[in-house]
Amino acid sequence: LMVKQGVLENPKVDAIFGLHINSQTEVGRINYRPGGTMAAVSDMRIVVKGRQAHGASPWSSIDPIVVAAQIVQALQLIPSRQLDVTKAPTVVTVGTIHGGLRHNIIPDSVEMTGTVRNFDEGVRKETLMRIERTAKNIAAAAGAEATVTIDSYGGGVTYNDPALTERMLPTLRAATDGKLIEAPLIMASEDFSAYQEDIPGLFVFLGVNAEGVAAGEAAPNHSPKYFVNEAALVQGVRTLAMLALDYLAKHAPAP
Repeated sequence: LMVKQGVLENPKVDAIFGLHINSQTEVGRINYRPGGTMAAVSDMRIVVKGRQAHGASPWSSIDPIVVAAQIVQALQLIPSRQLDVTKAPTVVTVGTIHGGLRHNIIPDSVEMTGTVRNFDEGVRKETLMRIERTAKNIAAAAGAEATVTIDSYGGGVTYNDPALTERMLPTLRAATDGKLIEAPLIMASEDFSAYQEDIPGLFVFLGVNAEGVAAGEAAPNHSPKYFVNEAALVQGVRTLAMLALDYLAKHAPAP
C-alpha cells in the first residue's frame, strides 16, 4: 500500500536498506546475502466438501476427513518428487486442519490452511498449479469437491541487489568491525521485498542472542522463549546509519 501511495516517488528513492533481528545469531554480528535471501510466500486455503453421515455407516458418506488426510500427504510429494530441486528450494506446509463436531459423525466439510515458500517465480507458479490440481483430483476421485484459494499478499522474494550489496560491503565491514558473515537462504518471508521490486535494496540481519548462549541454542524468532539482547541495538543503529551516510556520500549529485 505504501508503494502504491508513492512512498518511493516523493522524494525519489534510489536505494533502500533494511534490518531484521535474528535471535539465533551472535550478538552484534551482521548476516547478509547477495541475491535471493528470503522466500516468496503464498498462503493457501483448501476446503474439502463431502457428504455427512453417521460414523457407524461410513458408506453413506463422502468422508472429507479421509480425503483431507490424503491431500495433506500428497502435497508433500510436490516439493519432494515433482519439482526440480536444483532450481530453487520450495516448502509446502499445512498449518491448520479443522473439521467435524462430534466423535461419531462424519462431517460434510474440512478446511485446511497452510503456507508455500519459493525462491523462484516460475517454480512458485508451478507449485501453486500442482497444489490446486492435486487437491481437486484427489477429492474428485472420492466423489468429493475441493476448492483452493491462494493469497500471495505476503510478498515476493527478498532480493538483495548484487551490485548494491557488493558496493556496500566495505561499509558493513566497518560498521561491524568485521563481525560480518554471508548467511544461507532463509525460507521465512519479508514484505520488504515489495520495495525491492521497484528499486535496489539490501536487507541484513542483526544477531541479538544472549551473551554466552550458542547461536543454535537460542530460541528462534516468534518463539514464546524469544530473547532480545538490547545491547545489540546500538550495532543496528550504527549499521543502518552508516549504510545511509556512505551511500549518500558516494552518490551525492555534483555541486
